[in-house]
Parts: sequence; C-alpha cells; structure tokens
Amino acid sequence: MLKSHYYSIILEAGTDEAGRGCLAGPVTAAAVINPNISLDIEADLDTTYWSKMNDSKQMSEKDRFFLRPIIEKLAVAHAVTHIEPNIIDEINILNASLLAMRTCIDKLEPQPIYIIVDGNRPLIKSPMDENGMRHYNNIPFSSIIKGDANYLSIAAASILAKTYRDDYMNVIHEEYPMYHWDKNKGYPTKDHREAIAKYGLSPYHRKSFKLKSDNAIQLGLDF
Repeated sequence: MLKSHYYSIILEAGTDEAGRGCLAGPVTAAAVINPNISLDIEADLDTTYWSKMNDSKQMSEKDRFFLRPIIEKLAVAHAVTHIEPNIIDEINILNASLLAMRTCIDKLEPQPIYIIVDGNRPLIKSPMDENGMRHYNNIPFSSIIKGDANYLSIAAASILAKTYRDDYMNVIHEEYPMYHWDKNKGYPTKDHREAIAKYGLSPYHRKSFKLKSDNAIQLGLDF
C-alpha cells in the first residue's frame, strides 16, 4: 500500500514525469498536493479510491483515466507542464524533465512546504543545509527512487503526467498517423522506428536522440 506522505502530512507535493524515453512528443510532468490524510484515515485506505493508486506504469489505461478526475477534484493543488521537443533538444532530456517538474511546482497554489520527487536526481542543484536538506525556492525536497510506487502524491502526479501526455500524443497522431502515436505514444517501438526509417522525422521528433543503422528494422537508437 502506498504511503500518504514522506515528511509532512500537510502541503506535501509529489512530482513525476512521463515521456522521458520517447523519440517524439513532449516530456510531461505533474505535481500534486493531496488532501491531508490522518493516520486513522490512512489505516482505511483500502476502502477508498486511494487503494487503486499506483505507479502509472503499473496501471491499466482505463484505471489511469478513471482516477485522473478524482485526483484533480480532491487535490489541494495540482499542475501539469509539457516541455516541447525543441526545448528538449536545446537543454537535453534530463534537464527538460527537471524543468517540467520545477515549472509544475511553481504553478501550485498554495505552495507546498515539502516536495518529494520521483527518481535519484535532485530537482535542482543546491547546497545542503545544516539538516542535510536541499531546497528549491526555499522549499526543502527529497528525491526518492521508485517514489511513484511508494507515495500517493508521486503516484497521483505520475497518473496526471501520463494521461495528459497520452492525450497530447493522440492529438498529434491525427496530424501524423504514419507514426502510430495513438498506440506507441512516441516510445521507440519497432513500428515507430520503422516509420521513421520510411518517412523521416516529423516536427514533433526529438532530433537530439541519435539514430543509427540497424539491419533488423533499418533504424536503431543510441541514447
């Protein structure tokens, strides 16, 4: 069962991204401040919608889209940000992912008193204070490996990021159906890579990802 909070039960924001490993489309981040959950309520989470929450990658598409409006309705605050391919190409995918998460945090109202970030990278390079904590805009944060599988706010953020990015890819699929983005969402599947080999890159592709020859499908990846 996912934990309701990491450090502070009040105004703790979780943030996560989707689409970092894609060849096309944006990297999308979300941040969520969940409602305060008392320890008594936390003991009964299995009777609530919270029990359905998980890392978005471990959930069905149906469950992700079912939970999205509930997350948005109950959240104290939430935000979503897309960083487009041209920015990814300019600053690299890691920096674009972190920029997306920081932008989401900036949008939250009220601002959190603590931030938890999925992954092993700091939200921003900053010195540690006397308590061993790093800060973003004077807000302490922690980076947590597999945070989306352990904390409700990060799991909620992962669901928002994934579903809104999927919506984006479905829209641009209508413009470039040959890449099958309605199915692969921009990830380097065989059909996507074969389509790039046949049709070349679209304006939505990330040109900073290096492509190389591959006998099996005429295209491979080196990133």
